[in-house]
Amino acid sequence: MKKLFTPYTIRNITLKNRIVMSPMCMYSSDKQDGKVEDWHKVHYPTRAVGQVGLIIVEATAVQPEGRISNEDLGIWSDDHIEGLAEIVSLMKQHGAKTGIQLAHAGRKATVEGKIYAPSEIAFSEEYKTPSAMTTGNIQATIEAFKQAAIRSKKAGFDVIEIHGAHGYLINEFLSPLCNHRTDEYGGSAENRYRMLRQVIDAIRSVWEGPLFVRISAEDYADGMNTSQYVEMARWMKEQGVDLVDVSSGGVVPAKIHAFPGYQVPYADTIRNEANIPTGAVGLITSALQAEEILQNGRADVVLLARELLRNPYWPYTAAKELGVEIDSSIPYKRGWTYR
Repeated sequence: MKKLFTPYTIRNITLKNRIVMSPMCMYSSDKQDGKVEDWHKVHYPTRAVGQVGLIIVEATAVQPEGRISNEDLGIWSDDHIEGLAEIVSLMKQHGAKTGIQLAHAGRKATVEGKIYAPSEIAFSEEYKTPSAMTTGNIQATIEAFKQAAIRSKKAGFDVIEIHGAHGYLINEFLSPLCNHRTDEYGGSAENRYRMLRQVIDAIRSVWEGPLFVRISAEDYADGMNTSQYVEMARWMKEQGVDLVDVSSGGVVPAKIHAFPGYQVPYADTIRNEANIPTGAVGLITSALQAEEILQNGRADVVLLARELLRNPYWPYTAAKELGVEIDSSIPYKRGWTYR
C-alpha cells in the first residue's frame, strides 16, 4: 500500500488518507458579514467528493478587524455557526474529515478602521500603520480565539488549526522583525512566543480534538529560521499541539525562490528534531512527489493548495498514478475504474 493512501490517526480521529486540503482564502463572503454563502457550499464539498482526507477551511477571522479582507469568512459571532455547520455536514457526507483555520490578520488586515499589531510598524508602504496592541487588546484577542474554538466545536469541525504563519498577527508576535515590544510579549523567544502559548492554552481549555499550528519556518530575512522554530515546536508539543503545518515567508516583504517542494526541508527538520508530526506544503503537485515525502519520513501528511484548485479530484489522479485502487462515490466510479 502506498503511504499516501494509508490512514492516519491523530488524537481522536482517523484520516482515510494523508491528503490534506490546505486552507486558502477564498474572498467570497460577498455580503462582507463573514458568513458562509452558496459558493462555499459548492467549493468545499466538491473536494470531499474528490476524496481528500482532511479539508481545512480557509483563514476564518476571530475578530472582524482581524480579517485579511472584507470578504473573508468569520467566526467572531454565534451567527456564523449555522453556515459553517452546513458545510461541515456536506463535507462529512463524503467521508472527509473537516478542519478550520482560526486567524487574525494583524497588520496585514485590509478592512476599514483601526487595525492592530504587536508594534506600530506597517508591513509596507501599501498597508496601513497598525496600532500597537495594549495588554487588554491582547487578552481580548486570546479570548476571541477561545470563543472561536467553542463555535468550531458547535459547528462540528474535527480539527482546529491556529494560523501562526504568513505575517499575520501571531506570526508578527513570533518574529523580531515586526515585534519590537519591550514588555512580556517582546524581546526573548519565550516572550515573543507568549501570545501563541496563551492562545494554545485557551483553545485547549475548551477543545479536546486535534490541534494544528501553521508556522512560517523561515522569514527569508534576518529574523526567524527553522532552527529557532524547532525550539518553539517543542514548546507546542508540550502544550498539546498535535501537528505543525510548516509553511514559510510573509512576515516581511522578501524575494522567495519557490520551486516544487521548496518548503519540505523545513517540515523535515521540525519533524525530526522537535519530534512532532508535521505537514508539508508548497508546490506539491504530483503523487510521486507526495509519496516520496511520506516514505522518507519528511512529513506525516501533505497539504495541497493550488493543485486542488486546479483539480478537486486530485486524489483519484494520484491513486491512478500510484496504481492504488481507492473507494469512490458510486456516481463517479465508472470514470475512474473503466478506460
